[in-house]
Amino acid sequence: MDTLTESAAATASTPAAASPAAALRKLYFLRFAFAAAWAALLLTTAGPLTTLTAVLLVAYPLFDVGCAVADLRSARPGGRPVRGLYVNAALSTLTAAGLAVAATSGIPAVLRVWGAWAITAGLVQLAVGVARRGLGGQWAMIASGGISTLAGASFIAQAGGADASLGALAGYAFLGGVFFLVSALRLGRTGGAAKG
Repeated sequence: MDTLTESAAATASTPAAASPAAALRKLYFLRFAFAAAWAALLLTTAGPLTTLTAVLLVAYPLFDVGCAVADLRSARPGGRPVRGLYVNAALSTLTAAGLAVAATSGIPAVLRVWGAWAITAGLVQLAVGVARRGLGGQWAMIASGGISTLAGASFIAQAGGADASLGALAGYAFLGGVFFLVSALRLGRTGGAAKG
């Protein structure tokens, strides 16, 4: 949910668009698999903040950067790159650096950085989804962006409490992965031209 899901619907009107839709579909399946595996690993290490946990935390936004770059190569409506993907890549890069620093300060600092990322990335995702809703297939982006924004606020609130834990991040990542899975399945079922 912390990532910008881009629809292939804008390019699906031409025969040449089948390749970008197929590339996005593969990317979305990969993102789901990564999110599920990452969430499972984080749950097994979510107690005290260890070096392994810190590596996992930094790896998530770095993976997001890589996916944004791959998405940029396949989602070019009208021959132009999608600007929101650049914003997403920048936010995720800053987040990786912020998490590396926050991990040295403890779980509350990590939750604050992750929460800020979830809010900002969610707002970008929501704005792009609303702006592109006429292209079809944007409901998952809109829902994911809204949920991400709310989740980010809850992470920041949790950071100030006595029950600060990394466990909620695993659920957040997994749910985000489910949105990618839904998008991948819709792309496969409709050939990338889904409406809604």
